Amino acid sequence: MKNKTIAAWLAFIGGPLGLHRFYLRGWFDLLGWLLPLPTALGLYGVERVQQNGLDDQWSWVLIPLLGFTIAGCALNAIIYGLMAPEKWNARFNPAAPPDVAPGRTNWLTIGAITLALLVGTTVLMSSIVFSLQRYFEYQIEQARQISQ
Repeated sequence: MKNKTIAAWLAFIGGPLGLHRFYLRGWFDLLGWLLPLPTALGLYGVERVQQNGLDDQWSWVLIPLLGFTIAGCALNAIIYGLMAPEKWNARFNPAAPPDVAPGRTNWLTIGAITLALLVGTTVLMSSIVFSLQRYFEYQIEQARQISQ
């Protein structure tokens, strides 16, 4: 039986690697295998910033991929954690009764929801701010060069 608390924590902690997808849908889940791709590209963007500095334009695109992936997985953790036990069991434990224990919310589930909300929001806003700030700084620099 699939446990809601385990799925929420896997989505929060291992979501960018697709662990929650593999737990809920098995090893043949295509999205589970594709999730590490934007994660790896985002980490490559972080590495490019460390090597080339903040003016690297590719990092403006690559780093938000990591942030959006982490934020999306945090959102999945929130959705899993807030799902009603009857709906959870109907979707992921169809052979079990609607009120079976793995679908219930407990304090560990609430902890996953809270941390996913805090971290997911922070990462999402940071990714947006990073890209927009770099874009506008680039535009200002280009305008200065044109005006000289």
